[in-house]
Amino acid sequence: MPIVTSAEFLRREFDYLIVGGGTAGLAVAARLTEDPDITVGVLEAGPIVDGDAAVSIPGCYGESLGTPLDWQFQTTPQPGLGGRVLNWPGGKVLGGSSALNFMTWNRGNREDYNAWEKLGNRGWGWNDLLPFFKKTEHFHPKGPRSQDEYQEHFDPRALGIDGPVQLSYARQYSPSHKLWHETLNALGGRHEQAAPFGVECRVVEEIELRPEGDEWAACGVKFKHENEQHSALALREVILSAGSVQSPRLLELSGVGNPKILSRAGIQTKVESPCVGENMQDHFMTAMIFEVDPTLENPDDLKFSADAKTAALDLYHKSQTGPLTVLPCSICYVPFQHFVPPETLAVAQATIARIDGYSSEERSIRSQRFGPQARVGQIEYIFDLGNWNPFFKPQPLSGKKGSTHIKPATPTDTGSTGIRQSGGVMGSPAIDPQYYCGQHGELDLELMVHCARFAHKICDAQPLASIIRSRASPPAVASQSTANGENNDDEAWRQWLRENTISDWHPVGTCAMGGRKGIEAGVVDARLRVYGVRRLRVVDASVMPLQISAHLQATVYAIAEKGSSMILEDRLPRRHV
Repeated sequence: MPIVTSAEFLRREFDYLIVGGGTAGLAVAARLTEDPDITVGVLEAGPIVDGDAAVSIPGCYGESLGTPLDWQFQTTPQPGLGGRVLNWPGGKVLGGSSALNFMTWNRGNREDYNAWEKLGNRGWGWNDLLPFFKKTEHFHPKGPRSQDEYQEHFDPRALGIDGPVQLSYARQYSPSHKLWHETLNALGGRHEQAAPFGVECRVVEEIELRPEGDEWAACGVKFKHENEQHSALALREVILSAGSVQSPRLLELSGVGNPKILSRAGIQTKVESPCVGENMQDHFMTAMIFEVDPTLENPDDLKFSADAKTAALDLYHKSQTGPLTVLPCSICYVPFQHFVPPETLAVAQATIARIDGYSSEERSIRSQRFGPQARVGQIEYIFDLGNWNPFFKPQPLSGKKGSTHIKPATPTDTGSTGIRQSGGVMGSPAIDPQYYCGQHGELDLELMVHCARFAHKICDAQPLASIIRSRASPPAVASQSTANGENNDDEAWRQWLRENTISDWHPVGTCAMGGRKGIEAGVVDARLRVYGVRRLRVVDASVMPLQISAHLQATVYAIAEKGSSMILEDRLPRRHV
């Protein structure tokens, strides 16, 4: 994508302006410009990065967090976490958060997407989305020996073979990977070409809205570049692809949102849209840290030995092999029914029925997740050698580390983001995920106690237990067991979870599709058009009405593929300027 100066950018006439050159925005730009008669402009606050090991080498995952490539947002103080403020990374770079993440590519369960359609979002069920998942992918299977040795099972009919995103299993695995599969199986678990033009801008400040008939219409974008304010025009549409934090904030700055919030910020309400910035649903997580067999090759070796890191870099550049190709990929998704007592799930169902704020359809969908027939993987476990999350900092250990991450895949808590506090208008957004708060959060916390206990059970089972020497976090007080092996010290577990839970940086829902309830329940319709505003769409993770049991990257690409297809199908006439 050619990057041009602001002067060159402003001299061009664009059919479509895309705000955000991230995962979704660049995919939409690429698809639209396959038509040579369409001109697309992309505005991105971050730079182009080429040759940066933190972005391009798999084993350097996490090294870009907290750097200038990261927006480095933070949450508001979280009462459910003892008032802690959490780091909230986001990609401030061409490529967005896909340049910062840990390269996990998986899809949600069929029922995750069918739930979107049940809410009234026609065309967003599994069968409708599958072609767009496949359109993105170019899958490269490894040989039969690797497939058998590392259980690389896949259905070739469900995977794309000629898309732009190159996919494969890891080139190498950590020594614990095979033990993980054997342990979960023993416990009965389930593994579930025309180019757009881009300009690097300091910040997009507003979507310009003008009256068009009896509605407002998006006509362009105001942005700053080198301390000068500019306006770029869009002849057909403006497409917001700034992510679940920035997209709702930009709508609010443009006068689309809750009038009470906009009034406090001194912004004229143009379109009353009460759900902008609401309905935030995030994957949160915590981790158990272990001392492991010191003789095993461990990713932490590269963190503490400059010689080991240099040798690994040399090997990677020569043959693209070695420890820098290893990623934390020992993952499974387990239904609650596998380890949560039936009486606890019954209480969960009853709690869902009492929670205000859910529509009857959403209440039914969420309640069914706790039913005896539910088979969606509601909790994600990841184990690998090393302490590979940079925000988990347990007490120094005498030996090498291993870690098990515990992540609810479909949490019940909901939060908000946007211009909701002093400084939030042109300063940092107010991100308030509301972890463990309210009726939603209390339910999540109780379920997490069971999830943490099961994680302990996994790591105490063979053959995985054969490489674990001791556990450092949580401390012993949170793992004392009764004679029958059950832990009765619930409050100790709760306290440990409050002190150690962080975000997994998978926020969705802040510009959700409203389904049958329309603007009362969402921000965009099923064609991703912003309610009450012509020529304006949102195409990113924020449109997802319910969280999915997967990492987000593959689904965001599918949303971008489907969104760009709808934009081309609708192909609005050019405005007369």
